[in-house]
Amino acid sequence: MLHLEHLAKFYGDRLVLRDVNASFAAGSVSLLAGNNGAGKSTLLRIVAGLARPTSGTVRFTEPTPVTAYLGHATFLYPGLSALENLSFWNGVHGLQTSRQELLALLEHVGLAAHAHERAGIFSRGMAQRLNLARVLMLRADLLLLDEPGTGLDAASLALLRREIGNARQRGAAVIIVSHDLQGDAPLADRILRLHKGRLAEEDAGPAACAAPTEAAC
Repeated sequence: MLHLEHLAKFYGDRLVLRDVNASFAAGSVSLLAGNNGAGKSTLLRIVAGLARPTSGTVRFTEPTPVTAYLGHATFLYPGLSALENLSFWNGVHGLQTSRQELLALLEHVGLAAHAHERAGIFSRGMAQRLNLARVLMLRADLLLLDEPGTGLDAASLALLRREIGNARQRGAAVIIVSHDLQGDAPLADRILRLHKGRLAEEDAGPAACAAPTEAAC
């Protein structure tokens, strides 16, 4: 579905990514790990089209997949209610999701009681759950999740991880940036490690190792 070919990224004279090559298949979950400053968020933003590489290519298979990005910024409008935020993004993406379906989605992420409250008064965890609802609404083919568990309580984190599994099952490719390897690694088919801007190694994740014929295990 997605191929990264010789990606490099400079910010001024600082090299953030260097000669990054990787492919991501439909129906897979890839965990992107590495220290702070390794280039993980930059790589995800490039794939999402929010930043341009200095050199190299991001290539998608045809047709170009529907992409959903969940980053540190929530992309929510603080003056709009939770329901109004979803309605806005529903229109932006040209979807036909009904009001009842949007309310059901808010209930799914535990925000039904807050549907008509302004997003600007939400806690970080509530805003992240609303952001998750926005992403789920798209039913994207490619999910780019940059530390998606930030601010989530245990129940919301469990919901997030179930939805990542559901996305894989329906054939989406999921790329997760995470500092919680212990919690997130069981979701992954493989773990990609960035070190000083390079993909230093690639491991089979526990999800891949669940298959007894998986040679990498």
